[in-house]
Amino acid sequence: MSKHSNLVVVRGGGDIATGTICRLHNAGFAVLILETARPTAIRRAVSFCEAVYDGEKNIEGVVAKKIETIEEYSSVLRAGKIPLFIDPKGDCLQKVQPLAVIDAILAKRNCGTTKDMAAITIGLGPGFCAGTDVHAVVETRRGHDLGRVLYRGMASANTGIPGEIKGYSKERVIYSPLDGRWQGKRDIGSQVATGDIIGCVDLTPVTATIPGIIRGMIRDQFRVSQGLKIADIDPRVEEVKNCTTISDKARCVSGGVLEAVLHLSAVLGKK
Repeated sequence: MSKHSNLVVVRGGGDIATGTICRLHNAGFAVLILETARPTAIRRAVSFCEAVYDGEKNIEGVVAKKIETIEEYSSVLRAGKIPLFIDPKGDCLQKVQPLAVIDAILAKRNCGTTKDMAAITIGLGPGFCAGTDVHAVVETRRGHDLGRVLYRGMASANTGIPGEIKGYSKERVIYSPLDGRWQGKRDIGSQVATGDIIGCVDLTPVTATIPGIIRGMIRDQFRVSQGLKIADIDPRVEEVKNCTTISDKARCVSGGVLEAVLHLSAVLGKK
């Protein structure tokens, strides 16, 4: 198995992670995605983790391809695609020996990323301490510091409140009312009015909380638990293209990640 001196491993393939993956890929880095066997992304149209289910996922012309063994990753890279491997614990890191590991799971806590995983380790959002468990942290909270790189300390604590769009915040997000199987009645990109049924958990209908566009929705027939985020609505009905393109937030965070990788690479080169 060949080694890539500029390999960056990204833990997670959700929508924010996907912005980082595309940025690094387009900047010339070799990227390997590590995912779980059952990712729960809502913004599926712009999440590379969908390759877990569909085999491949094309986002803005960049293609992620699921691999069954880690030995396949080099051939996928040579084909110009991004390999995705189911390995939530990062057991493959000893084999691939990446330049950098990016924890983009956004679990609001550290899911096992440590500084000894690679020469460069970066955590996105709260749950990491730069200089202690990772080399750098990138701020993910909307506002003045979004995308800022921290080399000491932690990102802002999770507020649990989604960012505001056209006066709507927590109302934009829809959660499962109970345990059961999700049956979607609308597609991502559909326009809805308040009270429209967008799907059911078993026989319990789930309705739109605000008028707008369904920007994200969990996969149809997915087994969900009570309180799991299952959909979100964007009140900007005129911006339906936002459903299928990387978000402003993801692009901003990805810029911070690229900055951190380049800066820390330069520091390593001077040692």
